Amino acid sequence: MITNLGDKFSTLFQKYMPNAFVFAMLLTLIIGLTALIWLGSTPLKIIQSWYDGFWSLLEFGMQIVLIIITGFSIALSPNVKNGIDNLTKYIKTPKQVYFFVMLIGALLALISFGWIVITCVLARELAIRIKGINYPLLVACVYFTTGSWVCGLSSSIPLLLGTKNNYLIEAGILSNTIPSSVTLGSGLNIVMIFLYAIIGPIMILFLIPKSTKGKEINDMLESKTLKKEVSIKDEAINQNLPFKSLSDNLNNGIILQAIIVIMGFTYIIFHFYTNGFQLDFNIMIFIFLVVGMLLHKTPMRFVIAMKRSSKNISGILFQYPFYAGIMGIMLYTGLGEKLAEFLASVATVNTYPFYAFITGGLANFAIPSAGGEFAVIGPSIINAVKDIGAGLPANQITAMISRASISIAYGESLTNALQPFYLLLVFPIMGNGIKIQARDVMGYLVIPFIAFFIIQSMLVTLMPLKHT
Repeated sequence: MITNLGDKFSTLFQKYMPNAFVFAMLLTLIIGLTALIWLGSTPLKIIQSWYDGFWSLLEFGMQIVLIIITGFSIALSPNVKNGIDNLTKYIKTPKQVYFFVMLIGALLALISFGWIVITCVLARELAIRIKGINYPLLVACVYFTTGSWVCGLSSSIPLLLGTKNNYLIEAGILSNTIPSSVTLGSGLNIVMIFLYAIIGPIMILFLIPKSTKGKEINDMLESKTLKKEVSIKDEAINQNLPFKSLSDNLNNGIILQAIIVIMGFTYIIFHFYTNGFQLDFNIMIFIFLVVGMLLHKTPMRFVIAMKRSSKNISGILFQYPFYAGIMGIMLYTGLGEKLAEFLASVATVNTYPFYAFITGGLANFAIPSAGGEFAVIGPSIINAVKDIGAGLPANQITAMISRASISIAYGESLTNALQPFYLLLVFPIMGNGIKIQARDVMGYLVIPFIAFFIIQSMLVTLMPLKHT
Protein backbone atom coordinates (compact mmCIF):
# COMPACT_ATOMS: atom_id res chain seq x y z
CA MET A 1 0.00 0.00 0.00
CA ILE A 2 2.74 2.46 1.00
CA THR A 3 4.72 1.56 -2.12
CA ASN A 4 1.68 2.19 -4.34
CA LEU A 5 1.09 5.52 -2.58
CA GLY A 6 4.69 6.50 -3.26
CA ASP A 7 4.24 5.69 -6.94
CA LYS A 8 1.05 7.80 -7.07
CA PHE A 9 2.79 10.80 -5.53
CA SER A 10 5.63 10.37 -8.01
CA THR A 11 3.18 10.33 -10.92
CA LEU A 12 1.41 13.44 -9.61
CA PHE A 13 4.65 15.38 -9.27
CA GLN A 14 5.76 14.33 -12.75
CA LYS A 15 2.45 15.56 -14.14
CA TYR A 16 2.10 18.86 -12.28
CA MET A 17 5.49 20.00 -10.96
CA PRO A 18 7.29 22.33 -13.38
CA ASN A 19 11.01 22.76 -13.94
CA ALA A 20 12.93 24.02 -10.87
CA PHE A 21 13.45 27.42 -12.50
CA VAL A 22 9.74 27.76 -13.25
CA PHE A 23 9.07 26.78 -9.62
CA ALA A 24 11.33 29.62 -8.49
CA MET A 25 9.51 32.13 -10.69
CA LEU A 26 6.08 30.98 -9.48
CA LEU A 27 7.25 31.20 -5.88
CA THR A 28 8.50 34.74 -6.56
CA LEU A 29 5.02 35.77 -7.71
CA ILE A 30 3.30 34.02 -4.78
CA ILE A 31 5.51 35.72 -2.19
CA GLY A 32 5.13 39.07 -3.96
CA LEU A 33 1.33 38.77 -4.02
CA THR A 34 1.33 37.79 -0.34
CA ALA A 35 3.26 40.96 0.54
CA LEU A 36 0.89 42.99 -1.64
CA ILE A 37 -2.32 41.60 -0.11
CA TRP A 38 -1.29 40.95 3.52
CA LEU A 39 1.02 43.90 4.14
CA GLY A 40 -0.30 46.35 1.58
CA SER A 41 3.16 46.80 0.08
CA THR A 42 3.19 48.67 -3.20
CA PRO A 43 4.17 46.80 -6.36
CA LEU A 44 7.24 49.06 -6.70
CA LYS A 45 8.31 48.31 -3.10
CA ILE A 46 8.01 44.60 -3.77
CA ILE A 47 10.03 44.84 -6.99
CA GLN A 48 12.69 46.96 -5.27
CA SER A 49 12.90 44.43 -2.42
CA TRP A 50 13.19 41.62 -4.98
CA TYR A 51 16.06 43.37 -6.75
CA ASP A 52 17.83 44.33 -3.50
CA GLY A 53 17.78 40.70 -2.42
CA PHE A 54 18.74 39.37 -5.84
CA TRP A 55 22.46 39.56 -5.14
CA SER A 56 22.49 38.54 -1.48
CA LEU A 57 23.29 34.86 -2.11
CA LEU A 58 26.21 35.44 -4.49
CA GLU A 59 28.79 34.44 -1.87
CA PHE A 60 26.69 31.46 -0.81
CA GLY A 61 26.12 30.45 -4.43
CA MET A 62 29.85 30.57 -5.16
CA GLN A 63 30.50 28.48 -2.05
CA ILE A 64 28.01 25.89 -3.28
CA VAL A 65 29.62 25.81 -6.73
CA LEU A 66 33.07 25.32 -5.22
CA ILE A 67 31.94 22.67 -2.73
CA ILE A 68 30.45 20.68 -5.63
CA ILE A 69 33.34 20.89 -8.06
CA THR A 70 36.11 20.43 -5.47
CA GLY A 71 34.26 17.50 -3.90
CA PHE A 72 33.52 15.98 -7.30
CA SER A 73 37.16 16.35 -8.32
CA ILE A 74 38.14 14.17 -5.34
CA ALA A 75 35.59 11.61 -6.45
CA LEU A 76 37.23 11.47 -9.90
CA SER A 77 40.56 10.38 -8.41
CA PRO A 78 41.74 6.77 -8.82
CA ASN A 79 41.81 6.34 -5.02
CA VAL A 80 38.10 7.03 -4.63
CA LYS A 81 37.24 4.88 -7.64
CA ASN A 82 39.10 1.97 -6.07
CA GLY A 83 37.33 2.57 -2.77
CA ILE A 84 33.91 2.47 -4.43
CA ASP A 85 34.92 -0.67 -6.34
CA ASN A 86 35.76 -2.33 -3.01
CA LEU A 87 32.50 -1.16 -1.47
CA THR A 88 30.45 -2.81 -4.21
CA LYS A 89 31.83 -6.15 -3.02
CA TYR A 90 29.63 -5.76 0.06
CA ILE A 91 26.68 -3.76 -1.32
CA LYS A 92 25.15 -6.00 -3.98
CA THR A 93 21.36 -5.55 -4.05
CA PRO A 94 19.09 -2.54 -4.67
CA LYS A 95 17.71 -2.70 -1.10
CA GLN A 96 21.23 -2.56 0.28
CA VAL A 97 22.00 0.40 -1.98
CA TYR A 98 18.99 2.44 -0.78
CA PHE A 99 19.65 1.59 2.88
CA PHE A 100 23.37 2.31 2.92
CA VAL A 101 23.12 5.44 0.78
CA MET A 102 20.59 6.80 3.30
CA LEU A 103 22.75 5.77 6.26
CA ILE A 104 26.07 6.98 4.86
CA GLY A 105 24.52 10.20 3.56
CA ALA A 106 22.96 11.02 6.93
CA LEU A 107 26.24 10.39 8.75
CA LEU A 108 28.25 12.48 6.27
CA ALA A 109 25.76 15.36 6.48
CA LEU A 110 26.20 15.38 10.27
CA ILE A 111 29.80 16.40 9.66
CA SER A 112 29.09 18.97 6.97
CA PHE A 113 26.27 19.85 4.60
CA GLY A 114 28.89 20.05 1.84
CA TRP A 115 29.65 16.36 2.10
CA ILE A 116 26.50 15.64 0.11
CA VAL A 117 28.79 15.55 -2.94
CA ILE A 118 30.42 12.38 -1.59
CA THR A 119 27.02 10.75 -1.14
CA CYS A 120 26.07 11.79 -4.70
CA VAL A 121 29.15 10.19 -6.21
CA LEU A 122 28.72 7.00 -4.19
CA ALA A 123 25.05 6.68 -5.13
CA ARG A 124 25.65 7.30 -8.83
CA GLU A 125 28.46 4.77 -9.02
CA LEU A 126 26.41 2.13 -7.19
CA ALA A 127 23.52 2.74 -9.62
CA ILE A 128 25.86 2.14 -12.54
CA ARG A 129 27.26 -1.07 -11.06
CA ILE A 130 24.11 -2.67 -9.58
CA LYS A 131 21.04 -3.50 -11.65
CA GLY A 132 17.43 -2.95 -10.62
CA ILE A 133 17.78 0.46 -8.94
CA ASN A 134 15.06 3.07 -9.36
CA TYR A 135 17.32 6.03 -10.07
CA PRO A 136 14.88 8.88 -9.26
CA LEU A 137 14.16 7.19 -5.90
CA LEU A 138 17.91 6.92 -5.27
CA VAL A 139 18.31 10.65 -6.00
CA ALA A 140 15.47 11.28 -3.54
CA CYS A 141 17.29 9.17 -0.94
CA VAL A 142 20.44 11.25 -1.35
CA TYR A 143 18.48 14.49 -1.17
CA PHE A 144 16.57 13.49 1.96
CA THR A 145 19.74 12.55 3.85
CA THR A 146 20.88 16.18 3.78
CA GLY A 147 18.23 16.88 6.44
CA SER A 148 20.51 15.49 9.13
CA TRP A 149 22.94 18.40 8.71
CA VAL A 150 20.73 20.48 10.99
CA CYS A 151 21.60 18.10 13.86
CA GLY A 152 25.33 18.13 13.19
CA LEU A 153 28.56 20.03 13.43
CA SER A 154 27.77 22.63 10.76
CA SER A 155 24.22 23.46 11.88
CA SER A 156 24.18 27.23 11.45
CA ILE A 157 21.54 28.28 14.02
CA PRO A 158 23.07 26.49 17.05
CA LEU A 159 26.53 27.68 15.96
CA LEU A 160 25.21 31.25 15.77
CA LEU A 161 23.71 31.04 19.26
CA GLY A 162 27.07 29.91 20.61
CA THR A 163 29.09 32.63 18.86
CA LYS A 164 30.39 35.46 21.05
CA ASN A 165 29.00 38.92 20.31
CA ASN A 166 26.60 37.58 17.67
CA TYR A 167 24.04 39.99 16.23
CA LEU A 168 21.32 38.78 18.63
CA ILE A 169 23.47 39.78 21.61
CA GLU A 170 24.48 43.07 20.01
CA ALA A 171 20.80 43.87 19.42
CA GLY A 172 19.91 43.06 23.04
CA ILE A 173 17.68 40.14 22.07
CA LEU A 174 19.95 37.70 23.91
CA SER A 175 22.04 38.55 26.95
CA ASN A 176 24.50 35.66 26.66
CA THR A 177 25.59 32.96 24.24
CA ILE A 178 23.87 29.57 24.34
CA PRO A 179 26.44 26.74 24.26
CA SER A 180 26.06 24.04 21.65
CA SER A 181 25.86 21.51 24.51
CA VAL A 182 22.38 22.91 25.19
CA THR A 183 21.27 22.62 21.56
CA LEU A 184 23.30 20.12 19.54
CA GLY A 185 24.21 18.15 22.67
CA SER A 186 20.63 17.92 23.92
CA GLY A 187 18.69 14.70 24.23
CA LEU A 188 16.19 16.09 21.71
CA ASN A 189 18.91 16.52 19.10
CA ILE A 190 20.35 13.04 19.77
CA VAL A 191 16.92 11.56 19.04
CA MET A 192 16.72 13.61 15.82
CA ILE A 193 20.08 12.15 14.74
CA PHE A 194 18.72 8.65 15.40
CA LEU A 195 15.65 9.54 13.34
CA TYR A 196 17.70 10.46 10.27
CA ALA A 197 20.45 7.83 10.59
CA ILE A 198 18.36 4.79 11.55
CA ILE A 199 14.63 5.34 11.04
CA GLY A 200 15.10 7.03 7.64
CA PRO A 201 17.07 4.17 6.04
CA ILE A 202 14.62 1.59 7.41
CA MET A 203 11.60 3.60 6.24
CA ILE A 204 12.90 3.82 2.67
CA LEU A 205 12.81 0.02 2.40
CA PHE A 206 8.99 0.19 2.54
CA LEU A 207 8.85 2.73 -0.29
CA ILE A 208 10.78 0.82 -2.97
CA PRO A 209 8.59 0.49 -6.11
CA LYS A 210 7.95 -3.01 -7.35
CA SER A 211 8.99 -2.12 -10.89
CA THR A 212 12.01 -0.17 -12.09
CA LYS A 213 10.98 -0.24 -15.74
CA GLY A 214 12.24 2.89 -17.45
CA LYS A 215 13.71 4.21 -14.19
CA GLU A 216 17.16 2.61 -14.08
CA ILE A 217 20.13 4.83 -14.83
CA ASN A 218 20.76 3.19 -18.21
CA ASP A 219 17.14 3.91 -19.21
CA MET A 220 17.53 7.62 -18.44
CA LEU A 221 20.76 8.37 -20.28
CA GLU A 222 20.77 11.31 -22.66
CA SER A 223 22.77 9.12 -25.02
CA LYS A 224 22.35 5.38 -25.33
CA THR A 225 25.36 4.54 -23.21
CA LEU A 226 27.43 6.22 -20.54
CA LYS A 227 30.37 7.86 -22.20
CA LYS A 228 33.66 6.28 -21.23
CA GLU A 229 36.01 9.19 -20.96
CA VAL A 230 39.72 8.79 -21.36
CA SER A 231 41.39 8.66 -17.96
CA ILE A 232 42.52 11.95 -16.43
CA LYS A 233 46.10 10.71 -16.43
CA ASP A 234 45.99 9.88 -20.15
CA GLU A 235 44.31 13.18 -21.04
CA ALA A 236 47.04 15.03 -19.15
CA ILE A 237 49.71 13.17 -21.13
CA ASN A 238 47.90 13.95 -24.40
CA GLN A 239 48.24 17.67 -23.62
CA ASN A 240 52.04 17.45 -23.88
CA LEU A 241 54.02 18.89 -26.75
CA PRO A 242 55.72 16.40 -29.09
CA PHE A 243 59.08 17.51 -27.71
CA LYS A 244 60.45 18.09 -24.21
CA SER A 245 59.61 21.46 -22.70
CA LEU A 246 59.83 23.27 -19.38
CA SER A 247 56.10 24.04 -19.49
CA ASP A 248 55.18 20.34 -19.71
CA ASN A 249 57.57 19.55 -16.86
CA LEU A 250 55.81 22.15 -14.70
CA ASN A 251 52.35 21.03 -15.79
CA ASN A 252 53.01 17.36 -15.03
CA GLY A 253 55.48 17.61 -12.17
CA ILE A 254 54.54 16.78 -8.59
CA ILE A 255 56.96 19.02 -6.68
CA LEU A 256 55.18 22.37 -7.15
CA GLN A 257 51.78 20.93 -6.29
CA ALA A 258 53.26 19.04 -3.33
CA ILE A 259 54.56 22.30 -1.86
CA ILE A 260 51.11 23.91 -2.18
CA VAL A 261 49.52 20.82 -0.60
CA ILE A 262 51.92 21.02 2.35
CA MET A 263 51.05 24.70 2.80
CA GLY A 264 47.35 23.83 2.65
CA PHE A 265 47.54 21.05 5.24
CA THR A 266 49.62 23.31 7.49
CA TYR A 267 46.79 25.83 7.55
CA ILE A 268 44.13 23.12 8.01
CA ILE A 269 45.97 21.80 11.09
CA PHE A 270 46.36 25.36 12.38
CA HIS A 271 42.65 26.04 11.85
CA PHE A 272 41.46 23.05 13.86
CA TYR A 273 44.13 23.57 16.53
CA THR A 274 43.01 27.16 17.14
CA ASN A 275 39.23 26.79 16.55
CA GLY A 276 38.50 23.23 17.59
CA PHE A 277 36.52 20.99 15.25
CA GLN A 278 34.71 23.93 13.66
CA LEU A 279 33.48 23.45 10.12
CA ASP A 280 32.01 25.96 7.71
CA PHE A 281 31.74 26.10 3.93
CA ASN A 282 35.04 27.95 3.52
CA ILE A 283 37.20 25.47 5.42
CA MET A 284 35.38 22.54 3.79
CA ILE A 285 36.06 23.94 0.31
CA PHE A 286 39.68 24.49 1.25
CA ILE A 287 40.00 20.91 2.56
CA PHE A 288 38.41 19.50 -0.60
CA LEU A 289 40.71 21.65 -2.73
CA VAL A 290 43.89 20.54 -0.96
CA VAL A 291 42.86 16.86 -0.81
CA GLY A 292 41.98 16.97 -4.53
CA MET A 293 45.41 18.36 -5.36
CA LEU A 294 47.00 15.64 -3.25
CA LEU A 295 45.06 12.81 -4.91
CA HIS A 296 45.58 14.04 -8.48
CA LYS A 297 49.29 14.66 -7.86
CA THR A 298 50.05 17.01 -10.77
CA PRO A 299 48.63 20.43 -11.75
CA MET A 300 47.46 19.26 -15.17
CA ARG A 301 45.54 16.28 -13.77
CA PHE A 302 43.90 18.50 -11.17
CA VAL A 303 42.92 21.07 -13.79
CA ILE A 304 41.32 18.36 -15.93
CA ALA A 305 39.44 16.95 -12.93
CA MET A 306 38.10 20.41 -12.05
CA LYS A 307 37.06 20.98 -15.67
CA ARG A 308 35.12 17.72 -15.72
CA SER A 309 33.54 18.55 -12.35
CA SER A 310 32.28 21.92 -13.61
CA LYS A 311 30.21 20.68 -16.55
CA ASN A 312 26.74 20.75 -15.00
CA ILE A 313 26.52 23.67 -12.56
CA SER A 314 24.49 26.11 -14.67
CA GLY A 315 21.37 25.63 -12.54
CA ILE A 316 23.11 27.02 -9.48
CA LEU A 317 24.64 29.95 -11.31
CA PHE A 318 21.38 31.44 -12.57
CA GLN A 319 18.73 30.07 -10.17
CA TYR A 320 20.27 31.06 -6.83
CA PRO A 321 19.80 34.80 -7.51
CA PHE A 322 16.06 34.22 -8.04
CA TYR A 323 15.78 32.54 -4.62
CA ALA A 324 17.80 35.42 -3.20
CA GLY A 325 15.24 37.77 -4.73
CA ILE A 326 12.45 35.88 -2.96
CA MET A 327 14.42 36.24 0.27
CA GLY A 328 14.69 39.98 -0.44
CA ILE A 329 10.90 40.29 -0.65
CA MET A 330 10.53 38.47 2.67
CA LEU A 331 13.18 40.62 4.32
CA TYR A 332 12.70 44.15 2.96
CA THR A 333 8.90 44.23 2.86
CA GLY A 334 8.74 42.89 6.43
CA LEU A 335 6.82 39.78 5.32
CA GLY A 336 9.15 37.37 7.12
CA GLU A 337 8.93 39.26 10.40
CA LYS A 338 5.15 39.56 10.05
CA LEU A 339 4.82 35.80 9.55
CA ALA A 340 6.91 35.12 12.66
CA GLU A 341 4.94 37.62 14.73
CA PHE A 342 1.62 36.13 13.63
CA LEU A 343 2.54 32.55 14.49
CA ALA A 344 4.22 33.59 17.74
CA SER A 345 1.12 35.54 18.77
CA VAL A 346 -0.96 32.36 18.95
CA ALA A 347 1.70 30.31 20.75
CA THR A 348 1.52 29.34 24.42
CA VAL A 349 4.02 27.99 26.92
CA ASN A 350 3.08 24.48 25.76
CA THR A 351 2.82 25.06 22.00
CA TYR A 352 5.59 27.56 21.20
CA PRO A 353 8.07 24.86 19.99
CA PHE A 354 5.50 23.57 17.49
CA TYR A 355 4.79 27.06 16.14
CA ALA A 356 8.53 27.74 15.88
CA PHE A 357 8.85 24.46 13.94
CA ILE A 358 6.02 25.46 11.59
CA THR A 359 7.40 28.98 11.14
CA GLY A 360 10.82 27.62 10.21
CA GLY A 361 9.25 25.26 7.69
CA LEU A 362 7.06 27.88 6.03
CA ALA A 363 9.77 30.55 5.86
CA ASN A 364 12.13 28.05 4.24
CA PHE A 365 10.12 28.09 1.01
CA ALA A 366 11.01 31.75 0.56
CA ILE A 367 14.38 31.87 2.39
CA PRO A 368 16.20 28.60 1.64
CA SER A 369 19.14 29.39 3.92
CA ALA A 370 18.97 28.55 7.63
CA GLY A 371 21.18 31.44 8.65
CA GLY A 372 19.34 33.95 6.46
CA GLU A 373 15.96 32.66 7.58
CA PHE A 374 16.87 32.89 11.27
CA ALA A 375 18.05 36.47 10.78
CA VAL A 376 14.55 37.31 9.51
CA ILE A 377 12.28 35.33 11.84
CA GLY A 378 14.56 34.47 14.77
CA PRO A 379 14.31 37.79 16.68
CA SER A 380 10.49 37.77 16.59
CA ILE A 381 10.32 34.15 17.78
CA ILE A 382 12.84 34.74 20.59
CA ASN A 383 11.06 37.89 21.79
CA ALA A 384 7.74 36.02 21.78
CA VAL A 385 9.28 33.20 23.83
CA LYS A 386 10.64 35.72 26.34
CA ASP A 387 7.14 37.22 26.68
CA ILE A 388 5.56 33.78 27.10
CA GLY A 389 8.12 32.86 29.77
CA ALA A 390 7.96 36.18 31.63
CA GLY A 391 8.46 35.59 35.37
CA LEU A 392 10.23 32.23 34.93
CA PRO A 393 13.86 31.75 36.07
CA ALA A 394 16.51 32.83 33.58
CA ASN A 395 17.75 29.27 32.99
CA GLN A 396 14.24 28.15 32.01
CA ILE A 397 13.86 31.02 29.55
CA THR A 398 17.24 30.12 28.05
CA ALA A 399 16.05 26.52 27.66
CA MET A 400 12.85 27.76 25.99
CA ILE A 401 14.82 29.94 23.56
CA SER A 402 17.10 26.99 22.77
CA ARG A 403 14.14 24.72 22.08
CA ALA A 404 12.43 27.32 19.88
CA SER A 405 15.63 28.00 17.93
CA ILE A 406 16.42 24.39 17.11
CA SER A 407 12.74 23.81 16.33
CA ILE A 408 13.04 26.51 13.67
CA ALA A 409 16.12 24.70 12.37
CA TYR A 410 14.35 21.32 12.21
CA GLY A 411 11.38 22.83 10.37
CA GLU A 412 13.64 24.67 7.93
CA SER A 413 15.55 21.51 7.12
CA LEU A 414 12.54 19.22 6.76
CA THR A 415 10.62 21.34 4.24
CA ASN A 416 13.55 21.12 1.84
CA ALA A 417 11.89 17.81 0.96
CA LEU A 418 9.00 19.73 -0.61
CA GLN A 419 10.97 22.22 -2.68
CA PRO A 420 13.77 21.65 -5.19
CA PHE A 421 16.20 24.40 -4.19
CA TYR A 422 18.95 22.16 -2.83
CA LEU A 423 18.43 19.56 -5.55
CA LEU A 424 20.65 21.98 -7.47
CA LEU A 425 23.51 20.53 -5.40
CA VAL A 426 22.61 16.98 -6.34
CA PHE A 427 21.92 17.25 -10.07
CA PRO A 428 25.38 18.46 -11.19
CA ILE A 429 26.67 15.03 -10.14
CA MET A 430 23.74 12.63 -10.21
CA GLY A 431 22.06 14.29 -13.19
CA ASN A 432 25.18 14.56 -15.36
CA GLY A 433 24.29 12.91 -18.68
CA ILE A 434 20.92 11.78 -17.28
CA LYS A 435 17.44 12.86 -18.41
CA ILE A 436 16.06 13.78 -15.01
CA GLN A 437 14.23 16.77 -13.50
CA ALA A 438 13.02 17.74 -10.05
CA ARG A 439 9.53 16.47 -10.91
CA ASP A 440 10.94 12.94 -11.32
CA VAL A 441 12.34 13.00 -7.78
CA MET A 442 10.11 15.09 -5.52
CA GLY A 443 7.13 12.72 -5.44
CA TYR A 444 9.19 10.08 -3.64
CA LEU A 445 9.82 12.56 -0.81
CA VAL A 446 6.18 13.18 0.14
CA ILE A 447 5.71 10.13 2.39
CA PRO A 448 9.09 10.57 4.16
CA PHE A 449 8.17 14.23 4.69
CA ILE A 450 4.77 13.37 6.20
CA ALA A 451 6.26 10.71 8.48
CA PHE A 452 9.08 12.95 9.69
CA PHE A 453 6.73 15.92 10.09
CA ILE A 454 4.50 13.95 12.46
CA ILE A 455 7.43 12.53 14.46
CA GLN A 456 9.38 15.77 14.65
CA SER A 457 6.29 17.78 15.59
CA MET A 458 5.72 15.50 18.58
CA LEU A 459 9.38 15.51 19.56
CA VAL A 460 9.88 19.28 19.54
CA THR A 461 6.61 19.79 21.42
CA LEU A 462 6.75 17.02 24.01
CA MET A 463 10.34 15.95 24.54
CA PRO A 464 12.41 17.99 27.00
CA LEU A 465 15.85 19.13 25.91
CA LYS A 466 17.71 17.29 28.72
CA HIS A 467 20.94 18.91 27.65
CA THR A 468 24.17 17.15 28.46
